[in-house]
Amino acid sequence: MQVNPEDRITPQEETSQRSNRLSALLILALIAIAAGLWMYFTRAPEPAPVVDVPTEAPQPTPLPESAVTAIEPEPEPEPEAQFEPEQVTNTPEEVIPEVTVDPIPELAESDTFATQKAIALAGSLPVEPIIAQQDLVRHFVVFMDNLAEGQLARKQSPLKGPETKFTVSEITAKTYLNPDSYKRYDLYANYIANLNEEKLLETYAQMTPMLEQAFDELGYGNVSFKERSLKAIDQLLAAPIIESPIELVTFSVNYKFADPELEALPPAQKLMIRMGPTNSRKVKAALKKLRPLLQ
Repeated sequence: MQVNPEDRITPQEETSQRSNRLSALLILALIAIAAGLWMYFTRAPEPAPVVDVPTEAPQPTPLPESAVTAIEPEPEPEPEAQFEPEQVTNTPEEVIPEVTVDPIPELAESDTFATQKAIALAGSLPVEPIIAQQDLVRHFVVFMDNLAEGQLARKQSPLKGPETKFTVSEITAKTYLNPDSYKRYDLYANYIANLNEEKLLETYAQMTPMLEQAFDELGYGNVSFKERSLKAIDQLLAAPIIESPIELVTFSVNYKFADPELEALPPAQKLMIRMGPTNSRKVKAALKKLRPLLQ
């Protein structure tokens, strides 16, 4: 069979084709190599394994002996003082006794109550025989009301008069008040002088309602019993104290003071003179203490 000259490959063409194939293979190889290098260098490196390596602690540099100073140990702190807790002892509470208050009776039935109070105020003094035990509250109020005016309501006196009689002394044709007569009033003066202020005020407070009731029966209306009592005290405090012998003169069957000034005094103050200077001082001292307590 005869080959068509157009289909025949010339050596030059064959060489050219072979050269083109080699070039293509070379280019592909370079591309493959480049791709491999790119993948190699762009891949993240695997972390290297961490190995624990023991490290030696740095040794301190020794100081020279000259630089080393002996360090004294700090003194131990003193132990704090131990305080024992205060022991609390439970003491029983003081029991205050109940104060029993005596019931206040009606005025018409007050004799026993008033007498017991008057005797209690006297303490150990034997005053029961001289206390008027009948209608005592009313008599006391009337007596104090008269005493405020300097008068002596003898029939309404809360105390009975002395049993011993009044005596005189005759000296050089003159009559004098016998000093022994002063002793008749010792018990009365001692009774007033020994009154306990606290007990007296307590008794006065208890008996004030019946005292005021008895005083209202006198019909004053605008005056209180306390006011009359203060005025009665002032009357007795105004009485003079006579130290010298007191001359008397007879008048009918009685005696009166020879000194006109003494005779002109109210009966209540003349009674203080007849008690004698010692008893008069006792009574006045007691009244001076009692008066401020009644105000």
